Amino acid sequence: MRQLLVLNPGSTSTKLAVYQDETESVAQSLEHSAADLKPFPNILAQADLRLECVRRFLAESRVDPKTLAAVIGRGGLLKPIASGTYRVNEPMLADLRSGRYGEHASNLGALLADRLAREAGCPAYIVDPVVVDELDDAARLTGLPEIERRSIFHALNQKSVAKETARRLGKRYEECNFIVAHLGGGISIGAHRLGRVVDVNNALDGEGPFSPERAGTLPAGQLAALCFGGKHTLAEVKKKITGNGGLMAHRGTNKLSDISAAAQKGDAKAGQLLAAMALRIGQEIARHGATLCGKIDRIVLTGGMAYDADLMALLRERVEFLAPVEVIPGERELLSLARGALAVLEGREQEQEYR
Repeated sequence: MRQLLVLNPGSTSTKLAVYQDETESVAQSLEHSAADLKPFPNILAQADLRLECVRRFLAESRVDPKTLAAVIGRGGLLKPIASGTYRVNEPMLADLRSGRYGEHASNLGALLADRLAREAGCPAYIVDPVVVDELDDAARLTGLPEIERRSIFHALNQKSVAKETARRLGKRYEECNFIVAHLGGGISIGAHRLGRVVDVNNALDGEGPFSPERAGTLPAGQLAALCFGGKHTLAEVKKKITGNGGLMAHRGTNKLSDISAAAQKGDAKAGQLLAAMALRIGQEIARHGATLCGKIDRIVLTGGMAYDADLMALLRERVEFLAPVEVIPGERELLSLARGALAVLEGREQEQEYR
């Protein structure tokens, strides 16, 4: 049995777990207050603070680092890469330290894993970061040559639930066609064809359906007028699109449960907003019916919003005519990271190299 340390740095938290193979033995979400993070000029500068938090977690959990078979961190913003489990190496660390492809809390995942793994004398890995890119060439093109579509999505959870759904069907992931909708603060909906995500909306930039925090795809002319109307800076518009869009813009909350509760109490506008969200998500799922030429084994609904029974009912109504619907709520990112590393350690998958 292999003991694994898994960590997922977020903007205000570091989620940690120790696994014995696929069984979680101890887990904790370490919260970082605004006061804790205020002294640091950027996310990279928080590395030492978070490293000490992880060491304290291991000490309190009575886990000897020398017993770890691997340390696995959430992958950050890197260059586009194929799906898989990657050993942390110097080119990866250099790209993350420089912020060459963007700055995000998940960039700390590989950096922390590397430092902890060196101390423990074991390998460090990342698994299916958000930049996994398996798009068909046709899916990259837009109506403007200057703008090419990018693959940035919830690859870790999408791949994990797709593989689990394949197992439930008694098949290999590479034998199946799925449409997977990750429904969280951001929404990504991917077409999985025979083991590859051949098309998916760019969840980071707000493409696709509107979500609790993202505006989603907007009418281009009206968006251009908003940008050049003289009332907003580029930074302000970007914040409206990603962070202050969607439910936040309409109701000042990023909690779907608040909208559902208000709708149940007779709030007509809340009900309309819930219906509109289901419509946009349903349309994006249906769009991938064309991507997969109608050959769909399952539609999988996952992420935090998949816990909302009202939204799930509305979505089933709109998309179940395409294929049977599976609901696998939550993100299960830590387990997915552990499974990815185990597949390599047990020789079931080949370790990937970041170049």
